[in-house]
Amino acid sequence: MKHLLATSALALSLALPLAAEASTLDPNATAGGGIIVTYKDDVATLDPAIGYDWQNWSMIKSIFDGLMDYAPGTTDLVPGLAESYTISDDGQVFTFTLRPGVKFHNGREMTAEDVVYSLNRVTNPATQSPGAGFFGSIKGYDAVADGSASSLEGVHSDGPLSVTIELSRPDATFLHVLALNFASVVPKEAVAAAGEDFGKHPVGTGAFSLGEWTIGQRLVFEKNADYWRAGLPYLDSITFEVGQEPIVALLRLQNGEVDIPGDGIPPAKFREVMDDPAQAARVVEGGQLHTGYITLNTQMAPFDNVKVRQAVNMAINKDRIIQVINGRAVSATQPLPPSMPGYTDNYAGYAFDADAAKSLLAEAGFADGFETELYVMNTDPNPRIAQAIQQDLSGIGVSVSIKSLAQASVIAVGGEADQAPMIWSGGMAWIADFPDASNFYGPILGCSGAVQGGWNWSWYCNEELDAMATKADSVTDPAKADERLQMWSDVYMAVMEDAPWVPVFNEQRYTMKSERMGGADALYVDPVSIPVNYDYVYVNDVQ
Repeated sequence: MKHLLATSALALSLALPLAAEASTLDPNATAGGGIIVTYKDDVATLDPAIGYDWQNWSMIKSIFDGLMDYAPGTTDLVPGLAESYTISDDGQVFTFTLRPGVKFHNGREMTAEDVVYSLNRVTNPATQSPGAGFFGSIKGYDAVADGSASSLEGVHSDGPLSVTIELSRPDATFLHVLALNFASVVPKEAVAAAGEDFGKHPVGTGAFSLGEWTIGQRLVFEKNADYWRAGLPYLDSITFEVGQEPIVALLRLQNGEVDIPGDGIPPAKFREVMDDPAQAARVVEGGQLHTGYITLNTQMAPFDNVKVRQAVNMAINKDRIIQVINGRAVSATQPLPPSMPGYTDNYAGYAFDADAAKSLLAEAGFADGFETELYVMNTDPNPRIAQAIQQDLSGIGVSVSIKSLAQASVIAVGGEADQAPMIWSGGMAWIADFPDASNFYGPILGCSGAVQGGWNWSWYCNEELDAMATKADSVTDPAKADERLQMWSDVYMAVMEDAPWVPVFNEQRYTMKSERMGGADALYVDPVSIPVNYDYVYVNDVQ
């Protein structure tokens, strides 16, 4: 048996505890003021059912809330809009009591019917939510997914402040799922009024509301004075300036014009920043459950041939690519990052071997190589990483044309079955939504993610592995944690045999903040509110 990595986070997810919400107010915080955050690209959407990238994830979390949440800066589950909850002995019936008096930004009080509506909306195929598959364990999900039912059989209200959710099977991750942005509670009337533009006119219960969105220029978030968490948020406003090149954003930070460069430290400037004590003092470093990878579209020739996919894995010099980002990562051998429960720590993966890759291509009928395209996000260092991949593949006779596009455009082509033969995931590389092995499978490797608008850009669907994954997530007994880990290891080892990806590296997070920013460092590398937990940060120079 392979040696597997286990962590306390897995025991937490399996035990499904009723966590008491701890006081999270900072005694040193000052209320008021505003900050400026920069991004190169505009935001695609603020609809919690749709948005699914690192840029809009924390924005959406600040506008909306779900039944469950995490203590700021941690992966510890706490109740959110749910004041309390109970779980049946068989682990399949969850009953939530909602907090009274919670108001949407439009002034209406939230009720249990809003929770029911929101879960039905995110799972409705018409919504085209990339997160719909997360809710697959709810009773009636399959009928909604295939269009034979319009609502989830297992979700209903028991009064204005009580919601019951019944599962069709035990699900060790379900409370984590209810903490995802996809499970955010939205008001039906606001969605109906905005229609397809709800992502541009979001209405939630969160700490901030959207005050302004000038496409291509800025978004302005305003403090929600009626926020149900007393004393929060500290900031009066957040201005997200878009269209800012990362190097320009760094210069503006150095000049005191910007508080957080949302795209991080430009790799070309990383050593310069870290070698300057004054700048290095503003850097915050944190670990992350992250894997950067290349998707190989299994539905497009020649990547429908497993030998071709395996050859590409062998052709990539991961150590050289890591040098492009100044060594801020470790080489990846599998989809799971090393700190994730279920990681198989003695699996070597596909070693870099150009000669073996050439031989395998010849076996597949491509002795003379082939031509293909690699899509990549246009912010540094991603184009340079793409060039390194291009050079590696040229060494085995594969001619790669690089398509460097804005993030939203890469996401769009990835969600179309016949558009992108290869995608470098950098800038959008997978960072776990919650600390459980299942999160690296369903949305990006499972059949439920291989849909239009989904994030399974390799369009890989192995129904046998889907069944194995479902079985693993049905193990809710903490005493069987090792058994569940082994099941997940088996899934990922089988994925690597099919080679729909090239796992490249597992990256550390580095961000910067201005001298005026306050709050714990963990808020700036929050593992859940990626990249920043805006609800809890503050400024120290309020007049």
